[in-house]
Amino acid sequence: MKRIVIFALLLLVTLLGLSFALMNAESVQLNYYFGTLQAPLSLVVVLAIIIGAGLGVLASLGIVMSQKRELAKLRKSAKIAKEEVSNLRSLPLKDTH
Repeated sequence: MKRIVIFALLLLVTLLGLSFALMNAESVQLNYYFGTLQAPLSLVVVLAIIIGAGLGVLASLGIVMSQKRELAKLRKSAKIAKEEVSNLRSLPLKDTH
């Protein structure tokens, strides 16, 4: 059932993308630092979205890596604490009477 839903969503996104490309097929001139390029509008928009998403991932990479390091440090600390509690529980109780 899950595969059917995923396939249906993928098909819907593909059809929306195809209709977007057909509706925006006119050619536009893209001016950049090293020259100009003639390309379909839909291609320019899709490339801009892909480049923006890639830059967003790169921008958040530092935060994600620092959080992973902190998580590893906290897991190590929790493991040490759990071993210490286990060792303390295995010690015999001394009666002071």
